[in-house]
Amino acid sequence: MILTTTNAVQGADIDRHLGIVFGDSVVGVNIFRDFFAGIRDIVGGRSGSYEKELGKARDTAMNALVTQAQAMGADAVIGLDIDYEAIGKGGSLLMVSASGTAVLFRRGAPGAMAPPPPGSPWGR
Repeated sequence: MILTTTNAVQGADIDRHLGIVFGDSVVGVNIFRDFFAGIRDIVGGRSGSYEKELGKARDTAMNALVTQAQAMGADAVIGLDIDYEAIGKGGSLLMVSASGTAVLFRRGAPGAMAPPPPGSPWGR
């Protein structure tokens, strides 16, 4: 599955726009991790615990988006956008939303891309 923030894929002709696809993830924030992240913010440095949680939430949202696009038979998701938002009482939850447009490439036409090889992690 090709994922891109652009509105086209170089070397591929888009045959059809299949629709908008979404993936969301909401994760809670641990009070102890918050405490130690706060200390790290005071003394400087990066908060590895938050970065790890943010990465997991982003991966979950992206996997949900890809699953939805694959169910539609898409070859790619274009115009990909990822948003982050603190929600809940006092911002106790982190929401990651991914959205884009699922598309199907033209087959057999000049500029058409070949399908991914069998067994490819990006294939259908």
